[in-house]
Amino acid sequence: MHLPEDGISKTIEEIKKQSPERKFRESIELAINLKDLDLSDPKNRVNEEIVLPKGRGKDISVAVFGTSELKEKAKKATKAVYGPEDINKFLEDKKEFKKLVEKIDFFIAESTLMASIGKSLGQILGPRGKIPKPIPPGQDPVAMISSLGKTVRARSRDKRTFHVPVGTRDMKDEDLEENINAVIRRLVTKLEKGYGNIESIFVKTTMGKAVKLDIGDRK
Repeated sequence: MHLPEDGISKTIEEIKKQSPERKFRESIELAINLKDLDLSDPKNRVNEEIVLPKGRGKDISVAVFGTSELKEKAKKATKAVYGPEDINKFLEDKKEFKKLVEKIDFFIAESTLMASIGKSLGQILGPRGKIPKPIPPGQDPVAMISSLGKTVRARSRDKRTFHVPVGTRDMKDEDLEENINAVIRRLVTKLEKGYGNIESIFVKTTMGKAVKLDIGDRK
């Protein structure tokens, strides 16, 4: 189910060549255009979390809600660690919590706190696709935090065009190619008609021009 390898590698070479070096680390992302899907129906929308085999190429922020034991373990892998008492604080200052949510890519919560978080903060986390991932009490969250550091969201909502980051410009071409393949393979397995629901795919850097990716005759 791989795309034409020369097509991906040439596209990566082209976007790097045509975009001048920036003073910051540019991300590389896919712009995916869907077709023949009624996206007003939530069941037809894309909403996937995909682990990139070669990672994101940059640090990803993960926040943890837990009681004392889990919090201590989480501190080995992230500075964003919160306890049950913080849930009420965030509920009282929703504006501040919204600012935090914008900075955090993923949330993890001890399973015993999930109901409280959902009731108090679900209206903020839900629409942003950031409902915490549950973890059993006492379990070491480091492995989950590490995995999420390589994870991207592919989320179309009700739009036919959506974007998925696949790495950074300074990553090796072959690593970016592997990540791109991983994202597209996953999407194809989730779409009702596979490639038949993909109108086109473009690859671009943060500030560069988009280049169309050759997906051969798979449409």
